[in-house]
Amino acid sequence: MLSKRVIACLDVRDGKLAKSIRFVDTKDIGDPIVKAREYYLDGLDELVFYDITASSEARNIMLSVVESVAEQVFIPFSVGGGIRSVRDATDLRMAGAEKINVNSAAVLRPELISECAAAIGSQNVVLSMDVRRVGKTAEVPSGYEIVINGGRRSMGMDALAWAKQGETLGAGELVVNSIDADGTRDGYEIALTRSVAERVRIPVIASGGAGTPDHLHDVLTTGKADAALIASMVHYGEYTVSEVKTSLHELGVKVRMSW
Repeated sequence: MLSKRVIACLDVRDGKLAKSIRFVDTKDIGDPIVKAREYYLDGLDELVFYDITASSEARNIMLSVVESVAEQVFIPFSVGGGIRSVRDATDLRMAGAEKINVNSAAVLRPELISECAAAIGSQNVVLSMDVRRVGKTAEVPSGYEIVINGGRRSMGMDALAWAKQGETLGAGELVVNSIDADGTRDGYEIALTRSVAERVRIPVIASGGAGTPDHLHDVLTTGKADAALIASMVHYGEYTVSEVKTSLHELGVKVRMSW
């Protein structure tokens, strides 16, 4: 059985580490490069950076962040936010990112996934999905709807159908982010994560709601996720990465231990 992965999520706004609750009330909370190195030294498996400004001006700032991280952190990391073309993806790869994450632009133009997969390999293309729980309808039979632009725009697309389409188009991994759980530290959306994991064959990364190691245990076992994103619980110092992974090990979850 493969080890489950613990991945820290760092939202970057104008070169600063930021955090929000349900995609609103965003605050700057530190230096993303310093945090990335701290987590790497403490045994983290992977990192993911999201450029939450993603303007043309911020793009150059983000490339500088990626270059600095690549020089100081020696674990896999991916970058998302504002990737709209193969050129955007290859620029980030050249700067040092192992994987790229596509989200809103892929919803609007799904062929972006296959274009990026052809250019840099499916294993390096991650489809991030922002999902909101809604009532079941003919368009959204699962009751989970895809939203884009930081949760501001509802698409009337079923999340499970989009996950399967993303896999077919060439995504090598999926990040399933619950807007309802994001930043709450009340636990992951287990039913959503499990439903996606049972629908696709590629790895599924759970995102949104991590507050305790028990939450990770639940989503990695009952939720069938291959990896879990954490943010607030380590950004604010409530847990260290090593504490999280030690707790998972003690709870019977197979994780990579570097100590």
